[in-house]
Amino acid sequence: MKFNVEVECSPEEARRMMGLPDLTPVHDKYIASLTDAMDGVIAPDLLEGMMKNWAPMSDAGMNFWRKMFDSAGKSGS
Repeated sequence: MKFNVEVECSPEEARRMMGLPDLTPVHDKYIASLTDAMDGVIAPDLLEGMMKNWAPMSDAGMNFWRKMFDSAGKSGS
């Protein structure tokens, strides 16, 4: 026997229904710090340390972010 259940809800409603925390403020601060770093407000070293603490990645992952920021800095100049 097989049952299919379809639930129509927004991602916000699904998060609440499953009891997951609202990480919107954390996400907003993360995006703001990335934007500030690209605009030259935050030192790249500070951002690198923050990213290592928030989302541990291998060296390949960090190299990806460095290349992305370097290319963003070059295109903005």
